[in-house]
Amino acid sequence: MQGQTEHTKRVLILGAGVMQLPALRWARQQGWEVYVADGNPDAPGAELANHFVPVDLTDIEGMVEAAGKIHKDEKLHGVFTAGTDFSYTVASVAKALQLPGIAPEVALNASHKDRMRKVFAAAGVPSPRFAKLSPGAEVDAALENLELPVVVKPVDNMGARGIRRVDTLEEYQTAVSQARRFSRTGVVIVEEYVEGQEFSIDALVLGDEVLCTGIADRHIYFPPYFIEMGHTIPSNSDENVLEAVKKVFTQAVHALEIRNGAAKGDVKWDGRKAVIGEVAARLSGGYMSGWTYPYSSGVELTGNALQLAVGLQPQTLGPTRDWVSAERAFISIPGIVDSVENGDKARSIKWIEEMFIRVSPGDKVDFPTNNVEKSGNFISAASDRSAAVDAAEEACRTVFVRLQSNQAVTRHFLFQHKEAWIPDAFVVENQENKQVLAAMPDYIDRRRRYGQLSPAQEPSIAVIPLPNTAIESSKDWHGQGFNEAWYKVLKLSRVQLAEQEKSADIVVGAILWTAFLRGGVQGAVWLLDSIRQAVLRSQPIEIAFTELNIDAPKEVY
Repeated sequence: MQGQTEHTKRVLILGAGVMQLPALRWARQQGWEVYVADGNPDAPGAELANHFVPVDLTDIEGMVEAAGKIHKDEKLHGVFTAGTDFSYTVASVAKALQLPGIAPEVALNASHKDRMRKVFAAAGVPSPRFAKLSPGAEVDAALENLELPVVVKPVDNMGARGIRRVDTLEEYQTAVSQARRFSRTGVVIVEEYVEGQEFSIDALVLGDEVLCTGIADRHIYFPPYFIEMGHTIPSNSDENVLEAVKKVFTQAVHALEIRNGAAKGDVKWDGRKAVIGEVAARLSGGYMSGWTYPYSSGVELTGNALQLAVGLQPQTLGPTRDWVSAERAFISIPGIVDSVENGDKARSIKWIEEMFIRVSPGDKVDFPTNNVEKSGNFISAASDRSAAVDAAEEACRTVFVRLQSNQAVTRHFLFQHKEAWIPDAFVVENQENKQVLAAMPDYIDRRRRYGQLSPAQEPSIAVIPLPNTAIESSKDWHGQGFNEAWYKVLKLSRVQLAEQEKSADIVVGAILWTAFLRGGVQGAVWLLDSIRQAVLRSQPIEIAFTELNIDAPKEVY
């Protein structure tokens, strides 16, 4: 082809999503001819490739056929993926075209958790005891040799989809059913739960040499689910712990027989020993291999992995700088997205390197039960650990996902159904605040005294404050303090305090605090937006909130 030289490499990259962007960019920067395969022609990486291959990544036969046609006409030098479930597809293409890569059997063992556990058990690699549940199997059989708590997982998915901890027999059946829905094969494993600090680790494998690169601290929240609210790299754990983590990870890579490729692992330290969660035959997703590790070390790990994929030796893997990079996620309560605000302000915070907004107006959002349901992420990098962490967390507190008003799903979350595993955003701890809140009216609709509900202009809304929000110490899911969050509600909702606005049309009290305590800034702003919209539609507030089962409004003259 015009402009190519004998040194030009042609690579097929599986996946054109966000997690594949570093690979696509690096290969293009090298002047390689890049083919990218994805079932979605609108995927963000599609326009970065020289050629788009419209094949779904689950279609192994179709991928092998498409790659074969490219290879026949143009000669591919390698096939690659990062941050996807499809290392088996990569290995199948590589075998069919006699390209560099691992054997399909190895990739399958590193993709299906039941096969992986069997390999680890046979090799003596520390790993949780487990039982496999095939489709239609008696689910109780898995508990014969395991004790609660256990973890239920689909064997063939990533992003913590379908994974949850089970503490009681009552939860068990439901957890198995949920896991089956997230499995392409319907196969589930049940394994013993291991308590402890979690780590993510990336490596390149050259023959039998496992070159461990970055090790990150994972920050997991919201049991019984396993939601990673971020990671920080490098880990600041004790060096002896990190050496034990690397040692057991290396044992796992050797047991799986991964050679001449990439490997990613999740490892736990239970206080006495390192235990393998899982190992994948690819680089990590979750922004680690493509973003936080390069920011912290100066090493383009993805580029080195791509070189291996086309049969070249990787460049130097020695770090060129000693920085810290922090990735943090922001989440949403249930609802429909109206707008995403303050993104530019969050992005401009010192040390912030990247912003990923994963939701758009009209999207349905929920409190996450897996890592795919988060609303977005920020990545920072700084020479100082606290500066990097503080910047990423501040950015998550700055961006704001405003929800559409008067949506039943949000109302249901705030006022009706409370799932016990979801913590309240805030709690009132001060006794004086508790007493004032207990005596506070839900709201006051002063429009009734005017003899009409339709205002001549947008109504004025005031809120009843608590005596002293500054002494409340609880924090929400993003680490935002009670007082900071309360004043953010006032700013975002354009309301005054009742003591400052004596003639407000609507005065909102206990009902607002209920929404705030349950749903944080989002919940309170949603309520005030909903009240404002109800009034503009000339509705009595109680009609707009018929499902709240609150008392009739207390009128003041």
